[in-house]
Amino acid sequence: MTRLHLHLVSDSTGETLEMVAKAALAQFDDVESMKHFWPMVRSEGHLQRIMGDIGKNPGLVLFTLANNAIRGKLEDLCAAAGLPAVAPLDSVTNRLSSMLGQQMTARVGAQHTLDAAYFARVNAIQFTIAHDDGTGSENWEQADIILAGVSRTSKTPTSIYLANRGYKTANIPVVIESPPPESLYRLKNPLVVGLVTSAERLIQIRRNRLLSLNQAPETDYVNQEKVAAELAFARRIFADNAWPVIDMTRRSIEEAAAAIINLCNQRRGTV
Repeated sequence: MTRLHLHLVSDSTGETLEMVAKAALAQFDDVESMKHFWPMVRSEGHLQRIMGDIGKNPGLVLFTLANNAIRGKLEDLCAAAGLPAVAPLDSVTNRLSSMLGQQMTARVGAQHTLDAAYFARVNAIQFTIAHDDGTGSENWEQADIILAGVSRTSKTPTSIYLANRGYKTANIPVVIESPPPESLYRLKNPLVVGLVTSAERLIQIRRNRLLSLNQAPETDYVNQEKVAAELAFARRIFADNAWPVIDMTRRSIEEAAAAIINLCNQRRGTV
């Protein structure tokens, strides 16, 4: 196992750097990364203060600093300390500058501007939380996406992820004993997507859930025949209504959400 200290220095929240670091580290095996976050670094005095701590745990320094003077100072201090320093967005912004024929504005935290998209995302999150697990059916027509599936097919976490991407998302459980309301089949605006998984995977997830709640792990909830019947019932509903289906068996939440967003864009004719 290789240990790596990773210093994320930003003049804003550092969220962008964290995502870049996570994506890059995912390409390497057997690496234990210790991430050190240094947000809101907007003065040379602040930079000088954190450099001592960075020097105590030498490693790779990733930075996004809009102020050229502070940026230059960081590069000089890192060079003097023998620390590699990388600005991961430089190649993208330089190429954009060349193609657009204009200089970058160097606005600190520009991606976090409280614009219309930001407020739409907040609205989507509020809507999604209020329409979890089949609640608020009278407002389903306002949704962008509705996820349907049997219990423990990752409806809620996928909904929350989609909401963070700006999609108002409701989700509804598919239960044999209590079929979805008829209003679900008359919706016009939302894209309804069915979530399924393999019976084996579903039983494993459900059993772990029961154990975490200190409940008996052998009930109809994890019975092979009952689970298979549930999934068949759900698949039949999805097929009868020609709803697209996402198999969650080997998909992460992010991968499933990306597939759903693609379906949504196709439906809107934006791809």
